[in-house]
Amino acid sequence: MKILTCIVTLTLFASTINGQNNFLDNQKKYKRVQNAFKDKKTTIENKLETNGIKINELNILLIAYKQESQLIVYAKNKNELGYKKVETYKICSKSGFLGPKREQGDYQVPEGYYHINRFNPFSSFHLSLGINYPNKSDRIKSNAVNRGGDIFIHGDCVTIGCLPLTDDKIKEVYCYSVLAKNNLQGNIPVYIYPYKMTKTNHYYNCQMNNENNELIKFWKNLKTGYDLFQLNKEELNFQINNQGNYIIKKNS
Repeated sequence: MKILTCIVTLTLFASTINGQNNFLDNQKKYKRVQNAFKDKKTTIENKLETNGIKINELNILLIAYKQESQLIVYAKNKNELGYKKVETYKICSKSGFLGPKREQGDYQVPEGYYHINRFNPFSSFHLSLGINYPNKSDRIKSNAVNRGGDIFIHGDCVTIGCLPLTDDKIKEVYCYSVLAKNNLQGNIPVYIYPYKMTKTNHYYNCQMNNENNELIKFWKNLKTGYDLFQLNKEELNFQINNQGNYIIKKNS
């Protein structure tokens, strides 16, 4: 019986991210990846062609909105700065509530600025892409003995703290990610927000005015990156200070 958990046991066969030129060939050694490319090759090629993006120049960036249950794929040619939205997927199952993940077993989906740090082509949840939670910000802002880990974008539409898609849709996201990695994209960014942080959003208007609330302070910190990406659609340039806050810098 499959255990409904995001903790995916990684073995020696799980693919690590180290910029291999033959990353695509290595991934295609696995049957599920072969089938994913067979099923989704035409869909991906057509979507990229429509947006003027060459498959051998592809870089991607992923943004998730927890309240809206959306995972959005942005893409560009690697010599360009600005990304284009190419697809929006439904996050098909939720756990926890709005707010960041701070400890093992809190059922929370992380919030913040991350990247994909591993590919698992034989996941218990069809295919999965690991996220580098906890990052430096999470480690500073959490006092928990065990902050948890093993957070993935995966298939099977079940979750305890991850970002699940259907098996059909994880094939597309996984293929986009493999192609980008094969093009030597160093880190594939994954930005996770509680909701779309615009003043027309009900959640923003209801919750962002409490200056003394630590959660609101954290969300306002995330909003600096949200606003900049919405302005120029470029990958964020950020550092994390000693308080665990994101210091967002404008690209020169």
